[in-house]
Amino acid sequence: MKVKIVNQSKYPVPQYATEYSAGMDLKANIEEPIVLGSLERALVPTGIFIELPQGYEAQVRPRSGLAAKYGISVANAPGTIDADYRGEVKVIIINLSKNSFTVNPGERIAQMVVARFEKVEWVEVEELSETVRGEGGFGSTGKK
Repeated sequence: MKVKIVNQSKYPVPQYATEYSAGMDLKANIEEPIVLGSLERALVPTGIFIELPQGYEAQVRPRSGLAAKYGISVANAPGTIDADYRGEVKVIIINLSKNSFTVNPGERIAQMVVARFEKVEWVEVEELSETVRGEGGFGSTGKK
């Protein structure tokens, strides 16, 4: 699938790290490092602008290495970039650890997955079909 991109950053366009990667790394397009204290968040620019086809979205997700090693996540994970958005892709990162974390220029801060979606047409009914689970909520299916 071909997607139009304007790259105003100092870095190459987002790329897949491996042949089977689902997400492309997004880099911090910043002049100076950003230091995030515990529980602080920042809106980090990437310098890229994209034009997705109708019926697609881009999902901005945390990088697992940053999350596991440093407690860095995406505050609105996954963030959604709609097909009609033409502004700069920015990432809301949050430091969930007790230690400060420095975001350096060019650092890979998140990953972006482009996905197809379906539009929903609601059909109002008086009741829904029954299932074994029924109204069981969080954790109702057990641990195994």
